[in-house]
Amino acid sequence: MSMISDELVVSEDPLHPANLICSLCTKFYEKDWCLGTGGGISIRDQETNRYYIAPSGVQKELMKPTDLFVVNGYHYDPDHEDTLFIRKPDGLKPSDCTPLFLTCFKELGVSAVIHTHSSNAVMASLLYDDFFEISHIEQVKALPSHKIDPETGKHINLLFQDTLRIPVIENQNFEYELTDDLINICRKYPHTCAVIVRRHGIFVWGPSIQKAKIYNESIDYLLGLAIQMKEMGIDTVKK
Repeated sequence: MSMISDELVVSEDPLHPANLICSLCTKFYEKDWCLGTGGGISIRDQETNRYYIAPSGVQKELMKPTDLFVVNGYHYDPDHEDTLFIRKPDGLKPSDCTPLFLTCFKELGVSAVIHTHSSNAVMASLLYDDFFEISHIEQVKALPSHKIDPETGKHINLLFQDTLRIPVIENQNFEYELTDDLINICRKYPHTCAVIVRRHGIFVWGPSIQKAKIYNESIDYLLGLAIQMKEMGIDTVKK
């Protein structure tokens, strides 16, 4: 198969990963989460185990499905990254987040990862140390807890009085340098659905792109609310 074959990314189905990545990147650009060429999304097609990855250096609101890179998940070898791609569009580079996206897929078995440069995430990273925490806010009920439903085997969502805790890691000059810290977070806190990178942004993941989108939107709302609470001297975790 040609490395620039369009058959992997061209589809009339609006829910095809390539179409979803482009439409969501446009929405996230409009929310100021992915300005310039910052941020990105990766989706795993659960039927084919192919990973669709947004490119580097392309304005998110102008991205086309044919701009996307594709990795065969069955042949993923983290030690040979140059051989990962089964589709590489001419003239483009894969996202600098590629090692981080693939780490989440490998370590957590998720199906989608969203990375934004949300100003709420950046500001919150300056107000909290090792963890962002908030409780007794209705929107926390949209996020998964560490508890597992014995019947479904899936994470049970947080309750109103529960505390949402999101790890915060330090930024580096290059995104691939965050990989080891992300691996540590995935292994130490396998129930978490996000990690904040100080002075940089946030990575959010989920069992589907739909869930990841819900988590991302809910977390950003909670981050913004926490910033306002801090400004007013209100504790974000109710004692």
